[in-house]
Amino acid sequence: GHFSIDALENDFDGVRKIADALGITLLICPYLVAESRPTDAAGWRSFGARLAKVGETADKAGYGFAWHNHDFEFKQLADGSVPQDHILAAAPDIGWEMDVAWVVRGGDDPLSWIEKHGKRIAAVHVKDIAKPGEGLDEDGWSDVGHGTIDWAGLIQALRAKSAAKYYVMEQDNPNDIERFARRSIAAAKTY
Repeated sequence: GHFSIDALENDFDGVRKIADALGITLLICPYLVAESRPTDAAGWRSFGARLAKVGETADKAGYGFAWHNHDFEFKQLADGSVPQDHILAAAPDIGWEMDVAWVVRGGDDPLSWIEKHGKRIAAVHVKDIAKPGEGLDEDGWSDVGHGTIDWAGLIQALRAKSAAKYYVMEQDNPNDIERFARRSIAAAKTY
């Protein structure tokens, strides 16, 4: 389940109550608001250290813990590095919920990240990016298997090289949720 960094750091007992009530065993920090994002490598390593501490707390309480990415973790910093490398290096024992479409929107190659950090990938967000000129009323997202991401190849790589137990199919702004679910499930069954 997704829980904010503030809740994880400042109200772990509350997080635990929610997780236990819902049967959640993997706690995931899903986002860092723009005004809280570091601007350099040291800042991202410091944030990673915060996640590492949360991970230790989660582990002691019997939960798994992971970070969920968006695109900003793959945007180069002034020194040419990317935040995701610093986060994972500073928190070597936490998992990763890889949001593949955000990796792509961040300008990076998900296959290279699966190769480097596959064993840390505990969960995957499965969503697709619309082809040029499509999905304009859905923020450029697409039904899974109908966009630009090679899901067949990625699922094969994830099955071979990751520790993913959970695959969460999503679309951030569907204008027809039933169409999204029907078409995406049909496509996923072919992988």
